[in-house]
Amino acid sequence: MQSVTLIIDKRRELSTKYKKLLESKSNKVIISKNLLSAMKLIQDKEPDLIIISDSIDSDLSDYCKKIRALTYNMRPIIIATSKSAELEDKLNVLENGADDFISEPVNAEEFVMRIKAHLRRELESNMDAKHFLPGKNYSSRALKRILSENSCWAAMLVSIENFNNYKETYTELASDKLIQTYCAIIRSALCENDYLGSISENKFLIITDGIKAEKIANFLTFAFDSVASKFYSPQDNRRGFMLMQGDEFAGRRSNFVHTTIGIVTNEFIQYKDSTQLMNALMQIHKLADIPAKSNYLIERPRITAENSIDNEINNKIFIIENDEAMTLLLNTILDLQGYDVTISNNYETNPDNVPALIILDAGSTDNLKGLDICREIRKNAIYDKTKLIVTSVLHDKELILNSGADLYIPKPYEISNLIKWVEKLLKN
Repeated sequence: MQSVTLIIDKRRELSTKYKKLLESKSNKVIISKNLLSAMKLIQDKEPDLIIISDSIDSDLSDYCKKIRALTYNMRPIIIATSKSAELEDKLNVLENGADDFISEPVNAEEFVMRIKAHLRRELESNMDAKHFLPGKNYSSRALKRILSENSCWAAMLVSIENFNNYKETYTELASDKLIQTYCAIIRSALCENDYLGSISENKFLIITDGIKAEKIANFLTFAFDSVASKFYSPQDNRRGFMLMQGDEFAGRRSNFVHTTIGIVTNEFIQYKDSTQLMNALMQIHKLADIPAKSNYLIERPRITAENSIDNEINNKIFIIENDEAMTLLLNTILDLQGYDVTISNNYETNPDNVPALIILDAGSTDNLKGLDICREIRKNAIYDKTKLIVTSVLHDKELILNSGADLYIPKPYEISNLIKWVEKLLKN
């Protein structure tokens, strides 16, 4: 993304000269000749650097102070230019918020090098050390800037799903390698004018041309799936899922990592502000997420993502357990925790509604009917988002997880341990 430099100067010739010196592929320069238009540009563009001349109809130090107060949340670099070379004037301006003071007439080479050094420091201070990308604040600024552009643009929210599970299983070092590899893939798909920044550890923002956004998303989903298998152990690749450690005996199943991409453009909707744009981006990204597969979704005329997400929390738990005393205990405790609990002692009983979680007893060692039920549940698409905890007297972790369980807990178990896993799975 280009840096943005704002020049506030009434003098036509000098401001044009400064613009020619500073403007480049990496730096866009805007000129404002009065304070009113300058304030609006500061709000709309959030410039990285502001050059203020003492030609303005205001005290230079006072104006620096006002700009610093106006931009407290974005902290641009402020450089004052003045015909004065008096030490007192310099100190007064610097004390009131300016980062640098340049006396006129300026040396062109020194002037350009000073500005470049300030912009380089600004970018480096906003750089995420792990990804080597601009961080969240810089990405928010990039979103705000494109709203005032007349060109056709697209914003892409790119994430690695199941990333925390991967990190927990394979350590932080392996997860860093995964992130760095994906960042390299993304960079290879972008051109010089595109923007790539981070939103969080496993989420990224791309701003690109509206025409090529879908081609980029198509390439990224293919490329990510092509390399993802190299980041798992041979055992997990054979199983088809990650085997996570619950505690010394319990085992937890997790889908492999995949990438999800949500795309919005200004083709159909003119967004009012960056908050509205970010909300739309998050909604379309949520719609794009498929539990075990990389996918992307681009905003279409009939899919704006507005009011399409059901925000109602599903707190339903369905329990199938042969032990009546255990069933009563689980029902009482989970009910006190605020969950909507339905219980059954019959394997043939189906839940009336789609629950958020099913706790299923696998059955006796010679009749593992619960595992058959588990496989049937996993084949039914309506239970895609339902978590499955299977408890069993048969201590065969891989057999039970291969049947489709998200978590295996061997019997006998501590009720407190089960409640802990219920909360963790529903939170995820």
